[in-house]
Amino acid sequence: MDTRAFRRSLNKSDNYYRNQGFGEKEQIAVQMDDEYQSDLIQTIRNQGYTYTQGDVTIKLAKDFGFCWGVERSIAMAYEARQHFPNQRIWITNEIIHNPGVNERLQEMNVQFIQVIDGTKDFSGVEQGDVVILPAFGASVDEMKLLNELNCTIVDTTCPWVSKVWTSVEKHKKQAFTSIIHGKYQHEETVATKSFANTYLVVLNLDEAQYVANYILNSGNSPEERLRKRTEFLDKFANAYSQGFDPDQDLGAVGVANQTTMLKGETEQIGKLLERTMLKKYGPQAINEHFSSFNTICDATQERQDAMFELVDMDMDLMVVIGGFNSSNTTHLQEIAIERDIPSYHIDGPQRLGPGNQIEHQPLHQTPTVSKDWLPTGKIVIGITSGASTPDKSVAQVIQRIFQLKAEQPAPVVAQPSV
Repeated sequence: MDTRAFRRSLNKSDNYYRNQGFGEKEQIAVQMDDEYQSDLIQTIRNQGYTYTQGDVTIKLAKDFGFCWGVERSIAMAYEARQHFPNQRIWITNEIIHNPGVNERLQEMNVQFIQVIDGTKDFSGVEQGDVVILPAFGASVDEMKLLNELNCTIVDTTCPWVSKVWTSVEKHKKQAFTSIIHGKYQHEETVATKSFANTYLVVLNLDEAQYVANYILNSGNSPEERLRKRTEFLDKFANAYSQGFDPDQDLGAVGVANQTTMLKGETEQIGKLLERTMLKKYGPQAINEHFSSFNTICDATQERQDAMFELVDMDMDLMVVIGGFNSSNTTHLQEIAIERDIPSYHIDGPQRLGPGNQIEHQPLHQTPTVSKDWLPTGKIVIGITSGASTPDKSVAQVIQRIFQLKAEQPAPVVAQPSV
């Protein structure tokens, strides 16, 4: 399928809204400020991102929380609800990875497409319904289905995600395989790979190194080549396009990424694959075998850079706020862990208490409860949040920490013997 032609035709449809609004932006902006902004957070910003109350000093990252793409997506969903007050409105996935925002949309009678046995069920969507595409985007097949149903499509896909789609379409035009740095089951990567012809999703640098090693040495004998090929396909099961053949499809590759991945790792993967193709084919032929476009999201990069700056400060622990299924939030937590800073990933203030306990999600694990997580005495806490977390949620976490700390019994001071 010519996905570029399909996107162009969709853009010309009278039932498709992407860049044009509905004329209610100012009113929606006031509503969003009321629901998601915080005076406390603005005060902390004005005080150099440091704030002390009682025994607690908060060190706030200089870039955190809602990015422009997320704000745009939520605003478009709010505006659609207001513009189509009497029509059924659906959304193909979570608008963003934030439980509070998604619950708010449900309160506004926006219905979410259900997933049954791992597959989205569009059977309830009828002709003329309004369907919102979330910030992560939607697959080509989903957009095609909605277009055929003559639905009104409100496309809130982040422009940075669309930029990645354009890159993989260029790879397809060049007959290159798209090597996508991401999580193959993540909504954004599911959408991105639908715009590719041939693709392989790699999770991290280790997997990219495995691919590079295969490109340089896929085996000397037919038996060894078959064994290595089988191992390759087993290792990347579910992460490659239908009919993928590593012996044929890794001869020319282009690099793209899920926009929420670690910037530095994406860059390392690109450089690794470029060196690999240079070694195999030589500098004169490199452009025939390797292609790379900068698809790293500015907002993701800024939040990661701010986190690197924050972890260089002296602190007792770190709290990272964002949806448990938020990829960009998880990568912020990784930065703290790499510096051996005790860190707690929570998705909102409801995870704190009662008492000195916290329900949090350790890296790559399921949520758990830890007790006595707040040390006694004076403490310094670093705070950051993922791109899907509103300021108000961050403020509520900080206020809850202040409350818990104030309720904490004073440390027992040993009395000198007489």
